[in-house]
Amino acid sequence: MRPADIEVLIVPDRPALRGNLLLTAVKRPDLAANATHGEVRRVSFDGSEAAWTHGPRDSAPAISPDGRWVAFLRAGEGTGADGSPQLHVMPSDGGEARRLTSLHLGAGEPVWAPDSRRIAFTARVPEAGRYGTPDADGETPEPAAEAPRWITRMDYRIDDVGFLRDRVQRLFVVDAVAALEPGASGPGELEPLTGDGFDAAHPAWTPDGTRLVFTAPPDWGAAESDFRDICAISADGGEPEVLVRGEGYSERPVFGPDGTLFYFGQSFEEHHEAAPTGLYAATPEFGAGPVKARRLTDAETVDCEAAAGPPAPRGDDVLVAVRHRGAVELRAVAVDADEALLAGLPVVHADKAAVRSFTLDGSTLVAVIATPETSGEVVLLGDGGPRVLTDYSKPLRDKGIRPMIELETTASDGYPVHGWLVLPEGEGPHPVLRVVHGGPFTQQEWAVFDEAQVYASAGYAVVVGNPRGSAGYGQTHGHAITHGFGTVDVDDVLALLDKALERPDLDASRVGIMGGSYGGFMTGWLAAHHGERFKAAWSERAVNAWDSMLGSSDIGYFFVDAYIGSDPEEQRARSPLSYAAQIKIPFAVVHSEQDWRCPLEQAQRMFVALRRAGAPAEMLVFPGEGHELSRSGRPRHRLQRFEAVLEWWARHL
Repeated sequence: MRPADIEVLIVPDRPALRGNLLLTAVKRPDLAANATHGEVRRVSFDGSEAAWTHGPRDSAPAISPDGRWVAFLRAGEGTGADGSPQLHVMPSDGGEARRLTSLHLGAGEPVWAPDSRRIAFTARVPEAGRYGTPDADGETPEPAAEAPRWITRMDYRIDDVGFLRDRVQRLFVVDAVAALEPGASGPGELEPLTGDGFDAAHPAWTPDGTRLVFTAPPDWGAAESDFRDICAISADGGEPEVLVRGEGYSERPVFGPDGTLFYFGQSFEEHHEAAPTGLYAATPEFGAGPVKARRLTDAETVDCEAAAGPPAPRGDDVLVAVRHRGAVELRAVAVDADEALLAGLPVVHADKAAVRSFTLDGSTLVAVIATPETSGEVVLLGDGGPRVLTDYSKPLRDKGIRPMIELETTASDGYPVHGWLVLPEGEGPHPVLRVVHGGPFTQQEWAVFDEAQVYASAGYAVVVGNPRGSAGYGQTHGHAITHGFGTVDVDDVLALLDKALERPDLDASRVGIMGGSYGGFMTGWLAAHHGERFKAAWSERAVNAWDSMLGSSDIGYFFVDAYIGSDPEEQRARSPLSYAAQIKIPFAVVHSEQDWRCPLEQAQRMFVALRRAGAPAEMLVFPGEGHELSRSGRPRHRLQRFEAVLEWWARHL
């Protein structure tokens, strides 16, 4: 895979399924347009597939319960409402799509009501005079001429979204069928169900269609909190109520046929950081106050992947995706389970693969599954075994995909370490890149990783893995570096590198260290404390100084205390910046101008400290990008970043 091959990196989103109608939105970077192209495609169970819509920016298909209608999001060209995702509906047997919304900042994913008539969604509603809307005088100020923001709380912005308090996310309902009737007027003003004091998220309908449940911060957003409650409101409007008080973050509620409410949640009682996501169940009593939820899965061994989709009730159990040793598996949780261990959850689908998303209609189960050879394919999961219905990754395979070789070893204290080697073609000896993932509470997966593929295709052996602090290996593994960054995680990173270097086709004299976010922290830390192991370093969107991270990062006000602690001396002791003078190897400081997770000052401070200490440091800054540049940034910037990475390692390895 070469840098420009990101254009054939096609990724299907969560499928929509009703009867024999199976739809998925696929997206791919478009270098010519410098944007991500998206369209909805129909997948047949016989393995054929065809365009359902033609984009260029269509997403989030949802089929009505009666199968008559398909809702989806479509973004056009231009600015404001025209350029933002808007809700569209079309007949499921074909025909023209009808636009239902004209919201300035766009609409969120559609959720059909049981009556197949109404659709719920969330949308951010801007204050007058902001984000290209008219002010009280009817004038539309340029961004730099907007009124100043009066900020009174710490949760005022978030990376990849922007400022929050002046564009609160609110809950809406639209009568889609009425809007489709002959003679109906175009998109009009919609009245939100929820107020402007808090963000509403993850809407779901009650089985009788009279109410919507959603998540919201405690006390309706009266103060900063990363807890989330499960709440409800009448579909006709009125006062919202709290159904379940979250023990931590709560998301993706859904009802079973008998009215049981299932959702994913975290408990912050013991650990605030790296809290595993569990499956919870409750029997809400509308109008009677909050009820207590039951945790169905074990906190130590089960970490649900909420990004794969909401829990899927099916009779006596509920399907969930679970992170496990680099895989994302589908498991079944009994509805009467009591903190069930991972080993006790029946396997629905488990392989050296990652379930990206899944959907269930009756007894038909369809998932999008990524593997070491694919970035994601639509797969029918049944009694006869998995049947792959698409081949979106064929163009990528034609470009060349290098295999993942599993590595297992032990750290200096005897702790098991797990990871992979992506090996280039040829006999070697190959130069080596040790790539450390971000997070830290996430996992390197059994799936195509574009970074490793690009580097391996350029001739580098790439070592990746899941050191202590990562997800997928149990709660104890994830919490091992709490108040201990740069300790046992370093042992694991180096142990896996040493295991790979036992191979005669790898060149131990030509090794580079690189990573982003937490991986950027690790790059700086290793360059300072183990610089003799590496020829050069590439540190990207890194945490370099915890003291300023505390006040400048969108999550700094709680993340730093949880992971590092509140003692300023300890924050400095755990900061790569404090040891910049010890770094002697060539060091690339790479950052995005609009990164609010690890703000630009983290890069600037490190670069200046390195240069003042005489280190051969260089800095690369991407305009207009945030923390997610390498994954979802503008395609041309992603290409330019890959080219810069390869140029750097060509110089130093």
